[in-house]
Parts: sequence; C-alpha cells; structure tokens
Amino acid sequence: MSYTEITTESWWSRIKSSFGNIILGLILFLVAFPLLFWNEGRAVYRAQTLEEGISIVTPIEADQINKKNEGKLVHLTGKAESNETLVDIRFGIIQNNIIKLRRLVQMYQWQEHKYSETIEKLGGSIETVTTYSYSKNWDSKILNSNNFKQSEEHQNPSAMLFNSGTFQVKHVTIGAFTLPPSLVSRINNYQKLPVTSTTLVAKEIRDKLQVYDNAYYMGENPAQPQIGDLKISFEIIKPSMISIIAKQVNSTFEAYTTQIGGKIELFEYGNVSAENMFQHEQKFNILLTWILRAVGFLIMFIGLNLIFGVLRTLAAIIPFIADIVAFIGGLITFIIAMALSLITIAIAWFVYRPLLGILLLIIASGLLYFLKFARTGKTETITITETVEQL
Repeated sequence: MSYTEITTESWWSRIKSSFGNIILGLILFLVAFPLLFWNEGRAVYRAQTLEEGISIVTPIEADQINKKNEGKLVHLTGKAESNETLVDIRFGIIQNNIIKLRRLVQMYQWQEHKYSETIEKLGGSIETVTTYSYSKNWDSKILNSNNFKQSEEHQNPSAMLFNSGTFQVKHVTIGAFTLPPSLVSRINNYQKLPVTSTTLVAKEIRDKLQVYDNAYYMGENPAQPQIGDLKISFEIIKPSMISIIAKQVNSTFEAYTTQIGGKIELFEYGNVSAENMFQHEQKFNILLTWILRAVGFLIMFIGLNLIFGVLRTLAAIIPFIADIVAFIGGLITFIIAMALSLITIAIAWFVYRPLLGILLLIIASGLLYFLKFARTGKTETITITETVEQL
C-alpha cells in the first residue's frame, strides 16, 4: 500500500530559498576552519600524551595492591566480575555473579517509508513526486503514527506497557581492585539470555505472556504478530577478561594526567599487553584525525555549494544549462574547499608540525594555481578563436 504526492515549487520561490541558503552556507563555511585547526592540535596533543604514557607505564598484578604504585600509570589484566545478584522483579529474571542485565522491549508497529524524486521543468520550476509506503516492523522506540501522511489507516499505540532498561551491579572487581564507573560503563559485551518459563513473572502479567524464540511474547499469535504486540528479551554481561591502563588510586583507578595535561584511561577485552594497547590507541587517533579532516572538508564543501547554489537556480530556466553550471560550480567549489582545507591544516601544522605544514601549503598553492591556470587558458582560447575569425 502506497500513497503518492506531487508538489510544485516556482522558479522565484527557489531563488528566494537559495538566497536563504547563503546564510547557512556561510555559517558552515566558517565553522569548518576552527574544526580543521582544532583537529590537528588534538591529534598531536593525543599522540604526545600516548608517547609519554608508553614511556612510564608500569605493569602490575591484579591480585595484590602495592602502595609503591600509588599515583602511577599502571597496566593490568584480569577478570572483571561481581558477586552480586541482579533481579528484574517484574519478569522474574534472577542472575547471580553477572555485571549487567538488560531488558529489551520491542513493539510491532507501522513504519512509514518516504521516497522523493525531483523533476526540473523548463522555466525553472521543479516538480517533486513523493511516494509514501508502509510496512510492519519490530522497533524498540515508539513510532508516532500521527506524523504519517496516511495516519488514519496506519495507527500505532501511543505507549508501551513496558520499557527497556539496564540493571547494573554496584561493585565490579578485577582481582584486588574495584573498577570505577568510567571503566564499568565500557564493558558492553552483552550475551543473549534464554527465557524458558513464565513461572516467576509477576502475577498481573503472567497470563498475558508466552515464551517464544527465547523471549516473552505478549500477543495472540507470535507466528502472526499484530500491531501493538510486544517482545521482551534479556541480555547479560558475564565476567570478562579485560586489560586496562589507568592511574592507581588506592584500590581503584582513575584517568592519568600526563605532564602536558593529556588524559590516559585505556580499556580492551582480553589479555592485551601495554605496548599493544598503546599501539591500538595510536591507530585510533590517526583514524579519528582523518575522519575529522573529512568532516571538516565536507562541511566547507557543502557550505560553498549552498553559497554558490543561487547561480545554478538562476540558470534553471533552461534545465540543461543549470546542470552545466552545477557541474562546473561543484568542481570549482570542490577544489576551493580542498585547497582551503589543506591551507588550514598546514597553518595548524606550522604550530605543531612545521615541515609537514610547508609541504601542505605547496600542495594547496598548486590547487589554487590550477584554478587560475584553467581560467587563463580558457581566456586565451577565446582570444585566439576571435582572432582567427577576424582574419
């Protein structure tokens, strides 16, 4: 079942929208510069922090607390565990010696899918054909059907009888030490908990539930779910072997502050050496740096496209001319965004990495010269053609 809607926007309305986009484009363009500059400083700062950390880290045993290591950056490996019991009273789930218990509630609901196709007309107007389709799916969030295009035929319940939630023990230990909340929060290796009986479920809901596919099911027929049916499943975190690098503080840990002010608090599953943990963090730092560089470039590129997008809209009276303007404009804004991004990174590197900064400035200058050469070459071609015609 689907529904199609056709809307039209005039050329003049598009021009007004394009001028409005200039402000947004200018904001994005300006935001890109501090983001790119900050990212380079962050990358160097983090690399220096890790270099200092790997030179001073002290390996220790988890089964004993040595006061000589108080305040030092330490590395240890052990089993994160707890002797507490977690209980979900409403559903009668009782688990001993685990770290976390998670209840996952999903409801069978209508979901709206939207697909739009825009057609540019001669004269500058655009026609947008939007198709709305609907399907039934399980979702842990309530989908507000009042916002659907065809809401009357596709109504979802406005609330769930039960909510998802997480239960966590108060104390998690690793040998003789207690893990701080900052490290416990990073233990998220959940495993599915099979459900086999409703015996311990609270009386007021016991008769409404049945066990199906390792979960509690609330509805008439699990094989043919209806809108509003619920699935309640559970996950747990069992004791896990972990490796950490942090500052020893009495019988627990906190983030270590290096001489340059950087923070170190590393966590990995399994028995991982200090050297490998620092190597993994250094690789992550490099990856994050490149991701933020790409984000900064895209923000600048999108901003420039919004600023110069009005030119394409002005040319949209004849669609194929608008496509040519869009292609040329996109190519020029891409080169400008790339060059300005490189210049910004280079300036940042002059502060943090002088030699690399010089290299980037050379590359950026080459890109800008390419733009100038392209324009000059075009002008010379036109001049030669006009001279030949005159002869």
